[in-house]
Amino acid sequence: MAPYESESAGRRKATRYVVPVAVVGVAAATIGLVPALADSGNPDLPKISAQQLIEKIAKSDVQQMSGTVKISTDLGLPSLGGMAGGFAPGAGGSSDGKAGSSADPQSKLMELASGTHTLRIAADGSDRHKLSVLDDAAEYSVIHNGDEVWAYDSASNEAYHAKDAAAGDRAAKQRKGETPKGVPATPKELADEVLKASGKTTSISVEGTSQVAGRDAYKLLVKPKQAGSTVGGITISVDAKTGVPLKFTLTPAGGGKAVVDAGFTKVDFSKPAASTFDFTPPKGTKVTEGDDLKAGDKSHAPKDMPKDMPKDMPKDIPKELRDAQGGGMKDLKVIGEGWTSIAELKLPGGQGLPTGGSASGDVPPEAQKFMDALGDHVTGKFGSGTVFSTRLVNALITDDGKVYAGAVTKDALVKAANAAQ
Repeated sequence: MAPYESESAGRRKATRYVVPVAVVGVAAATIGLVPALADSGNPDLPKISAQQLIEKIAKSDVQQMSGTVKISTDLGLPSLGGMAGGFAPGAGGSSDGKAGSSADPQSKLMELASGTHTLRIAADGSDRHKLSVLDDAAEYSVIHNGDEVWAYDSASNEAYHAKDAAAGDRAAKQRKGETPKGVPATPKELADEVLKASGKTTSISVEGTSQVAGRDAYKLLVKPKQAGSTVGGITISVDAKTGVPLKFTLTPAGGGKAVVDAGFTKVDFSKPAASTFDFTPPKGTKVTEGDDLKAGDKSHAPKDMPKDMPKDMPKDIPKELRDAQGGGMKDLKVIGEGWTSIAELKLPGGQGLPTGGSASGDVPPEAQKFMDALGDHVTGKFGSGTVFSTRLVNALITDDGKVYAGAVTKDALVKAANAAQ
């Protein structure tokens, strides 16, 4: 089936529904969509168009579900394990210098960005959710029950607790059937936005059927039309009966195993027991109290962000980011569009990576060899620099302190750097 195409000026507004921006974002979205890992068979289902299938997803009103999910993420990097939390904001301590908690979801769930994990999930409406990450001898759970949010790490016997001050507002809006401002109000409007977002850069089509976790599903294929992207395509298996996405697979343009492959191995759409969302810290548990989780809370926004973001900043950047104070990203520019978008920014001080012969200081030969092994030295009209690569996201750091990054090939980064001169 030929994909619907449009060059509507409003396509950028809904691009976030189609184009992945970062792998961690993709992994988080995958958990939110509760997709699935293994499929088998090709059931005989009625023909359906891409627009009809997207409308089916949008119309899905499943409020209760539970099951087992597997997520595998392979960026071609070593497994982050417990170190992943160290890179998350607030990991290992709070902004006021107080000791943090190993149960803090902000750091713990970063571990899902690498390796293979088994999850157990449950949901009952908009304010009752539970997600557990299962290890061989331990379990980590995040429980959201009304205005209470708990996270518990059995390995360390630590818990993290916070209040969800926006829970009542969400429940009231849901009862009234209200939709957030600017969000398409009907399934057809949402489908139209997604298809318009594809425009000239993306192909969206239905590519057959599959069976996932014992349920019949349609396969929606989203892939770039542009050359130069490291993304080969995204396949979403959609439950034929409920419209719930059951499988999410992101494959790289270079071939090989999926970068992200995640979803249900078991699924049940009946109402979970109310006790599923109950939690009381076991005796002796160290409990860390977190900040209230308020809608629109800007307390965690970076303090070094500029007052006025550049005019060419993508419109999908959150308002909190645009309004934050400081000057850390004032030189950020976006080159290109769609799947081959490249972010360009300047490093503080206008200098690239230090080298053994740099004026900024001596780098030990062993450290220099290690840095050289991680990246590829490149040259061009822009001068010289180093490209650091994963299976999806690549970044070029030039010797004069500029960074070019995106889900694009090394050649595309060099071309962008040359064109910027």
